[in-house]
Amino acid sequence: MAPDVFDPRRYADGIPHEDFAWLREHEPVSWQEEHEVGNWPAGPGFWAVTRHADVVRVLRSPTEFSSWLGATQIRDPDPADLPFVRRMMLNLDPPEHGRLRRIVSRAFTPRRIERFAADVAARAAALVDAIAARGECDLPADLTDDYPLRNLADLLGVPESDRGALLAWTDRVIGYQDPEHATGTLGPDGRPVNPRSPAMLADMFAYAKGLAAHKRMHPADDVLTALAHANLGDGELEMFFFLLTVAGNDTVRSAAPGGLLAFAEHPDQRALLLRRPDLLDPAVEETLRWHPPVLSFRRTALADVSLGGQRIARGDKVVVFHCSANFDERRFTAPDTFDITREPDGHVAFGDGPHVCLGAHFVRLQLRILYREVLWRLPDLELAGRPRHLVSNFINGIKHLPVRYTPN
Repeated sequence: MAPDVFDPRRYADGIPHEDFAWLREHEPVSWQEEHEVGNWPAGPGFWAVTRHADVVRVLRSPTEFSSWLGATQIRDPDPADLPFVRRMMLNLDPPEHGRLRRIVSRAFTPRRIERFAADVAARAAALVDAIAARGECDLPADLTDDYPLRNLADLLGVPESDRGALLAWTDRVIGYQDPEHATGTLGPDGRPVNPRSPAMLADMFAYAKGLAAHKRMHPADDVLTALAHANLGDGELEMFFFLLTVAGNDTVRSAAPGGLLAFAEHPDQRALLLRRPDLLDPAVEETLRWHPPVLSFRRTALADVSLGGQRIARGDKVVVFHCSANFDERRFTAPDTFDITREPDGHVAFGDGPHVCLGAHFVRLQLRILYREVLWRLPDLELAGRPRHLVSNFINGIKHLPVRYTPN
């Protein structure tokens, strides 16, 4: 019987690599029961895609596997919410997706991102300064949660006084499967309310609309000003704000502690990097392969199709597992070895195809700066307790990561 890789609780101790290895070898496209978990109801089930080549094919084939038909999360949205959810760029297919992506790409330029590099470096240094003399800390709580949130707020143009709201919105949307972050909001049927529903996003959307109006009157060199002056339709700016706030924050928030955990568990690779700073860029790529911030994404089959030896019916859910593809023995030599000299990389931590991560450049910049600051300032950093992972089959988060090091 194929292992269950749906249950969000399976990821509370990290990625179940042995189960994914079994699936890649025996059932690379495996039918998964979408059983009831806690108060969340059962669903119709889905095909889990675990090999690198098959994952890439799905992500590059929007004419076969749609983002729009059922959106991109494993669980089906409420039918009443689906038209609303489909308005987000993440849940569009070409050509509509391409039109919106071109608009936001003009706001999210490498030039604008690079302009923030000095501020990002200063922020990383200040955060490490705050913990360096202590000799121990909880990395997410004391460093890696705050770092991307502040960076993203600067890039978007969110005032300092409003940044706590960004974190609350992110926790609500990303952490809804985890008891530590779940809001506990229930609908009339006693079931949890989907955090991506119009009702649950109303406060975020109202804020985005108000801030955009302010940016039209008081423009600045930030992403929200650019979007406020772009040719966007009704509700599209609010959807972009939602996407950038949640994805832009949580990608780095998940990747950063995962990368630092990898170095703590592989001191030989950390020592190699400290001797060879020129390896920092490939080291960033290897941490993303090793600990991809996103575990999975869903598509829906537009027609009957064959994939990985399985016949998939029109309308079936198809879920690609980035965390499995990045460890596929058919694509990577010794994938279970953390190797910062690995080249070429080819990981799918940022996805592939038309929906490849728009903010990948900003993510890499932040990780490069943070690793340089932490690993060189705290060269003997080691684990001081068990990491605690987010309960989620979507985001590869780390909630707590106790570490110790020589105070300085």
